[in-house]
Amino acid sequence: MGLDTLSNSLKDAMKKLAGKTVIDRAAVDELVRDLQRALLSADVNVKLVMELSKQIKARSLDENLPKGINAREHVLRIVYQELVNLVGKEAEFSLKPQKILMAGLQGSGKTTTTGKLCRYFQRKGLKVGAIGADNFRPGAYAQLETLCTKINVPSYGDPKEKDAVKIVKEGLAALKDVDVVIVDTAGRHALEDDLIDEIMQVNAYLKPDHRWLVIDAALGQAARDQAKRFHEAIGIDGVIVTKMDGTAKGGGAMSAVAETQSGIVFIGNGETIDDLERFDANGFISRLLGMGDLKALVEKAEESINAEDVDVNAMLRGKFTLNDMYKQLEAVQKMGPLKQVLSMLPMGNMNVPSDALEGTADKMKKFRIIMDSMTPQELDEPALINTSRMMRVAKGSGSSVEEVRDLIKYYKMMQKTLKGFRGNRMAMGKMMKQMQKGGMGPTGPM
Repeated sequence: MGLDTLSNSLKDAMKKLAGKTVIDRAAVDELVRDLQRALLSADVNVKLVMELSKQIKARSLDENLPKGINAREHVLRIVYQELVNLVGKEAEFSLKPQKILMAGLQGSGKTTTTGKLCRYFQRKGLKVGAIGADNFRPGAYAQLETLCTKINVPSYGDPKEKDAVKIVKEGLAALKDVDVVIVDTAGRHALEDDLIDEIMQVNAYLKPDHRWLVIDAALGQAARDQAKRFHEAIGIDGVIVTKMDGTAKGGGAMSAVAETQSGIVFIGNGETIDDLERFDANGFISRLLGMGDLKALVEKAEESINAEDVDVNAMLRGKFTLNDMYKQLEAVQKMGPLKQVLSMLPMGNMNVPSDALEGTADKMKKFRIIMDSMTPQELDEPALINTSRMMRVAKGSGSSVEEVRDLIKYYKMMQKTLKGFRGNRMAMGKMMKQMQKGGMGPTGPM
């Protein structure tokens, strides 16, 4: 469902092209048809899809082949570049003291996203505080306060006060010692005049450094109207697209926002306070095509784990022990759901069964108990664990033999996957270098 479906369709199209012995007009036409089906299914505007198709065809058949790459790599590179153009630029901001105004309709996930933003800046080492200026939705400030309390971030609000500007004024005084102030404003079920008037008044008083619009990915192409109206009112300079993990319309929302010239700043792709990801057009398309997003992976790792927590070389060594597996997956678990982390690695989640990615935290707890009943020799040499040893370990850990087998099966699956990473590294490294040749940044929305 959602972007997974789009990603799988795009990857299938790329794999089909990679299997062609000759890259001619017929091969390009077939690729374009596959891309059209994938993008239209993701609710991307028909006109944009047709423009993208035209560009890919023209460039693939007319451009001179660059030195050092073959025709297949040339076409893949063009597809990559045009998809980056389709989703548009990313919005820029700095990690410095600033005020951020949050805008959006009710139900877009604005208050939750405000909490996630607080967490993001907090993890970057800045003192952050939130102001709940939503005086329309009952319980809005209570929700924001709960989110902020969980991460030890100060917040200010007054549910009894109806004057949003007064709440912001008092909030700024109460949070005078923080570096970053994030203001959650009121939403409505529709773009009503009083909503626009109020946010214009708050914007005029606050004079924020950034005005970010929160858009629900499920809106699809309808996101365009919201982005335009809010931009006309207060000058939106960044968009946060939420609920990207659960909708088939995510591509439509992103391309619609790109048309308004409002850069995307973050993507919300989960329910926890840490599920907010800095948007990077190149990395996003790389991940959709199965080429990973190593830049995002490094950033996540730097925020979440200490250097001593995980041995990167061991991760790619292919052969590693049960102790290695637990230590590494425990570190990766700090970075978020394993499926999300693996998607950042080149070809990372293509060969891992989906059921192996679910409930990882619970599995690791159970596996730790089972491993505690193993001898140091067994942990270092898993091949020693035969049926009789499994029975002993099961008894000692209060587990079943089947659960011990599950641990060994999981270990072997991870070992095989890591060997695959190692085998793919050089090939994917070459591909990524070719993709980046000549500058891969967007040349502007289509």
